[in-house]
Amino acid sequence: RGIPWEPGAHWTEPGCQSCTCQGGRVLCDTVSCSVPCSHPLPAPAGGCCPTCTGCLHEGVARAEGDVFSPSDGNCTICVCLAGNVSCLSPECPPGSCPSPSPSDCCSCTPAKCNFRGHTYAHGARFSLDGDDCTTCVCQGGEVECSFTPCPVLDCPQHQRHLGPGQCCSTCRDPPAPAGCFLDDNGVEFPVGQIWSPGDPCELCICQADGSVSCQRTDCVETCPYPIRIPGQCCPDCSAGCTYMGRIFSNNETFPSALDPCLSCICLVR
Repeated sequence: RGIPWEPGAHWTEPGCQSCTCQGGRVLCDTVSCSVPCSHPLPAPAGGCCPTCTGCLHEGVARAEGDVFSPSDGNCTICVCLAGNVSCLSPECPPGSCPSPSPSDCCSCTPAKCNFRGHTYAHGARFSLDGDDCTTCVCQGGEVECSFTPCPVLDCPQHQRHLGPGQCCSTCRDPPAPAGCFLDDNGVEFPVGQIWSPGDPCELCICQADGSVSCQRTDCVETCPYPIRIPGQCCPDCSAGCTYMGRIFSNNETFPSALDPCLSCICLVR
């Protein structure tokens, strides 16, 4: 659409399409929304997913922590918490009255609740059949049910897991790194691998958490004529002697380059 994007870039197109730039191609898919609450608010302007900051109850938006009464009255009090609406009716003594009174919430409220073929006493709490994540309570003849509020997870969708008997998803532990990946040359080393990045005096090791730890070797020259061997960090004092660019072994004799009548010998001191 005339706009350049860097490789790996992510953006959202109109119509809640999530797009990414991969290998010179644009791949788009519909934005997937996870709504962990019972009464979410519609997506804000420019957004794609409903929000659980506040509640939408009977078509009315309620702020977080807002306490209100439903439109049918009946002295029921509701509260908006984390996108869930929980309602409670007043506790009334057993019995009923023959003449209703609008000012008395309990005047004509029966003591028991009939719900899905079962009778529950006033104040009884129970769960729906096969659903331990929904808790219901009998309050003055009315049954109010609420869902178990779940915390907001900070892990991506593919790392979330809902275990047997659990009401809320949890984050799986991320997989342990298989090795260390070096961006500069694209080489991946297994955990525990030791290597030199190019300087023989520097050694690196791949840690268990996928990080790379490197350490340099400090050399101490203990002889006046050390020999430097290509590919070896520290000079060697026991390999022999260097003379005019050549290496001679211990006790080896050789002619002098300055006087052919002179014979030299390599001695380690």
